[in-house]
Amino acid sequence: MLRPVVVGLDGSPESLAAAEWAAGEALRRGLPLRLVHAWVGLSSETSQLPELQTPRYWARRILRGAMDQLNERHPQVYLSAEQVARPAVDALVEAAAESELLVLGSRAFSGFGGYMAGSVALSTVARATRPVVLVRADRTPEDEHLPDAAGLPSERAPYRDVVAGVDVSHPCEEVLAFAFESAAVRNAPLRVVHTWHVPFAAPAAAATMTATAQRAAERALAEELRPWREKFPNVQVRTLVENGRPAQRLLQCAQDAGLLVVGRKVRPARLGTHTGPVTHAAMHHVRCPVAVVPHI
Repeated sequence: MLRPVVVGLDGSPESLAAAEWAAGEALRRGLPLRLVHAWVGLSSETSQLPELQTPRYWARRILRGAMDQLNERHPQVYLSAEQVARPAVDALVEAAAESELLVLGSRAFSGFGGYMAGSVALSTVARATRPVVLVRADRTPEDEHLPDAAGLPSERAPYRDVVAGVDVSHPCEEVLAFAFESAAVRNAPLRVVHTWHVPFAAPAAAATMTATAQRAAERALAEELRPWREKFPNVQVRTLVENGRPAQRLLQCAQDAGLLVVGRKVRPARLGTHTGPVTHAAMHHVRCPVAVVPHI
């Protein structure tokens, strides 16, 4: 059975942009699309409270409106929708576990409002066991593509690069699998970025240490990519390996990307939910859609 692409809806512009992106991704991957709206107030235990009737009406309209819009724009996509009477994070994490990927709306670091804009999105990303893609409200389908011959946004132009940030000192198979698959379904180039850092050293030794570390990092990345290049021979791959600050360099590389793919190390429950500094920076500051892929 095919795993669906799942999108969380709350009626905000961010979540509607996420639904549009999710429909396009479902079409690219040949998967069904499932819309989920979660709210505790949907519970039948409080069904007779008159103060909940208006919110319930708007909850139904959120799904109906999104379904009508997506059916009109993407009639080829098999679409379903569900209202869940549970806290949003719990419902989304559970939906993600049964999905190919989960798509959520996201605002910039300073944004407020809409349950996908802040704590719910962050908590869902930190707990999900499947990839989660965060989409900004101002993203359009044309933004994933290069400008056309006239310099105008166009869905008929080639896709922008998929950019993946990897750390070869830790397992990154899941991140590379998602990045290569995303590039393949778009027929887009893939840029793989690995940034390393040499501790402070005396000037006399710094140049030698830097050159040695650079060669080692390049060899390690080449070995990590070898099986994926063989599995996806049609994906054009470029690599960037350099000394520097990982978060800063990755944000720079993602400025003209169509999709950024980063990893999140799965931690034992007793250690709490964390995303790591590089992924945290990407989630808050990158303008293109950001895919956060959990890995061991």
